[in-house]
Parts: sequence; structure tokens; C-alpha cells
Amino acid sequence: MIELMRSNDPVELSWVQSILADEGIESLIFDFHASILDGSIGALPRRLMVTPDDESRARYALEIARRDLGRETPSHGGDVEEGIGKDDLPG
Repeated sequence: MIELMRSNDPVELSWVQSILADEGIESLIFDFHASILDGSIGALPRRLMVTPDDESRARYALEIARRDLGRETPSHGGDVEEGIGKDDLPG
């Protein structure tokens, strides 16, 4: 198994596993029980592991997913006014 990433954030680990599962890539979380034993203070990060055959696909899928997080998706359509911008304020 190859370490894809380490994190103390269970939400991030779950998100990454979901991204990988959508791509058909199996993953395992190592050190889960060790991090519980430390009292959940986050001293021991959990490791997300993939097989060597899936490593490059997993890294690529994760890179694309992280890039997509930065994109803003409009929550409205067409001709809705955007609101007041910095240039609209006096002074």
C-alpha cells in the first residue's frame, strides 16, 4: 500500500475516500485506532492508503477534485443582479 495523504481531519479523509470510490479506487485508512488511543487530540494523523497500481489515478482524481473546490458555482441563473460591489461604494 502507498500513502496518499495524512490528515487529522476525519471529514477530509471521508471526502477523499468518496472521491476515490467514485473513480473505482479502493482505499484504506491506517492508524485509525492509534489516533483514538491518543485521546482524539490529533497528535497521530491517520494515513489514507491506496494500492501502488492505483496511486497515479488516485493523485490525479484528488488533484482535480481539489481544483474543482476552488471554482464558484452560481446559485442563481441569468439576469439576477449581483449586488453592490466595491466600486459601487462612495468614497
